[in-house]
Amino acid sequence: MLIPSIDLMGGKIVQLVQGEKKALEFENFAEWVERFAKYPLVQLIDLDAAMGKGGNRALITEFCGKLRCQVGGGIRAVDDARRVLGEGAARVILGSSLVRGGAVDVAFTAELTAAVGAERLVMAIDSRGGRVAIHGWKTLTEITPASMLEALEPCCSAFLYTHIDTEGMLQGIPMDVVRELRARTSRGFIAAGGICSQHEIDELDAMGVDAVVGMGIYTGVVDV
Repeated sequence: MLIPSIDLMGGKIVQLVQGEKKALEFENFAEWVERFAKYPLVQLIDLDAAMGKGGNRALITEFCGKLRCQVGGGIRAVDDARRVLGEGAARVILGSSLVRGGAVDVAFTAELTAAVGAERLVMAIDSRGGRVAIHGWKTLTEITPASMLEALEPCCSAFLYTHIDTEGMLQGIPMDVVRELRARTSRGFIAAGGICSQHEIDELDAMGVDAVVGMGIYTGVVDV
């Protein structure tokens, strides 16, 4: 399944390369809502909130009122997750808050799961150079994606794996990496990071992996 991605920064839809350099921005929200309305799920990320630079809360609520969204960015506590779900998100995505002191925070994850239910949680595993990156991808940990996946297996409905090394570059995602991680979990699995063709989306689908696509859609390389 293709999951279109909407990344918000400064009140606009944007696309960044490897989470750093802004490559595109749009303000024609209605057009993108119309294009994405046929999809069963849209990924909505508040980049400002993720980076601790404010947020786009009103826009998040607006999009959730028109599209079925899984929402991430700046969700760091149980109350944050409850609020976003209460504002219309179908599921919430957590990443940096799952790591504390250089290790997966199993206690917080268990608390979160008990509070909102595993079925409404998506755990983000963002990888740069084979290690998990947090805090807007600025901090590199010693945690491997496989070990984080194993620790969080009981606590969510799906994992969102982002291959930062290829994110936003329209060069494809390494299928061998995705395949290995997919084999390690019985949960839903979503991949992101440079996916740029229908062939890739079909190949991922064949291995039971959903594809989040952003740059490929906004540049017209992937047709929606």
